[in-house]
Amino acid sequence: MKAVQFSRFGSPEVFEFVDMPAPEPAAGEVLIRVKAAGINFFEVLMRADRYAVTPSLPMVPGVEVAGVVEAVGAGAGAQWLGARVAVPLFAIGRGAGGYAEYIAVEADGLAPVPDGLAFEDAVALMVQGLTALHLLRQNPVTGKPVLVTAAAGGVGSLLIQLARREGAETIIAAAGSDSKRSLAQSLGADIAVDYTRPGWGEQAGVGIVFDLVGGDMSKACVAALRPEGRLVLAAMGRFSLGGADIEAMLAANQSLQGFSLLPLLDGRTLRSDLTSLFRLAERGELTVLRGGAFPLAAAADAHRAIESRDTAGKVVLLP
Repeated sequence: MKAVQFSRFGSPEVFEFVDMPAPEPAAGEVLIRVKAAGINFFEVLMRADRYAVTPSLPMVPGVEVAGVVEAVGAGAGAQWLGARVAVPLFAIGRGAGGYAEYIAVEADGLAPVPDGLAFEDAVALMVQGLTALHLLRQNPVTGKPVLVTAAAGGVGSLLIQLARREGAETIIAAAGSDSKRSLAQSLGADIAVDYTRPGWGEQAGVGIVFDLVGGDMSKACVAALRPEGRLVLAAMGRFSLGGADIEAMLAANQSLQGFSLLPLLDGRTLRSDLTSLFRLAERGELTVLRGGAFPLAAAADAHRAIESRDTAGKVVLLP
C-alpha cells in the first residue's frame, strides 16, 4: 500500500510517499480501505518538531480516517464487512497511521457513517466536531452572548452552528477576512468582527469567549469579556497571558478555563456522540466546511495550505 511518512523533522518537503505492506487485521480488528484522512494543525507542528511531544520517527501521521471495511479479524464481527465507517484514532489510543491507503483498527473503535454523508465530511466531524461538542458541554451557552475566534475554521464553524442550536443569545464571530466573516454569519453568527483591527474586542462585552487561537489573541479576548465572564482557551498550549492580565481578570470576577479534548472522551458515549453529529450533517442541519481535498501523494501541499492560514474548514487527504 501507499503511505505518507516523515523520517526527519522540517518543512513539508520532508514527507515521503512510500510503499509498505498493508496491515493484516488481528483478532478483534478490521481492515479499512481509507477513503478520507483528516489533517490537523497539530500534525503540522509535529512534522516541524514544534509540538508538545516529539514523536518517534519514522512516522505516518494522521489520527482520523473514514472508509470501507474490507476484511475482519477473528471475533471482530462479520456485520462490519463492507460497512462505511469512521475511526477517531486519537480517541482509541492511536496517535498515528492515518495518512495511508489501509489501516487495521479495533472494531470497538468504529462509528458507522450514514450512506448520505461523504467520507470527507465524516472526517471533519471527529477532532473538530467532538471538540465543538465538548466545548459546549463544558460551557453551556443558552441565553448567553458568546464570541468565537477563528470562526471560519474547522472547530469555529461547527461551534457557531451548535451554539445557535443550544440557544446562545448572541454569537460574535472573529475572523481575519471579509470572506471568512461573511461565511461565519451565513452559519449563524449575529455579528462578525475583524480581529486584525486594533481594539476590536473592547466593545463586545460577552459572557463566554471561545479562544481557538491563543497567543496574542487571548489579550484581545480578555478585553471582550464582561465582568464575571469566562475565557475558554482551546488553543493547544499557545498561552501568552501574563500576571497583570490574570490579576485584571480576577479583579473583574472573570475566569480562565483550559480545554483538552482527550480527557473528556468517554468510550461509552464516543460512538453515540459521533452518530449524533453525523446525523445532523446528513440531514443538512449542520454544515461541514470543506477546506480542500488533496491526493495522498500531495500531503506536503495540504500542509502548506494549512500553514498559509488561507483555508476555511477541514483539509483532507483522499487516498
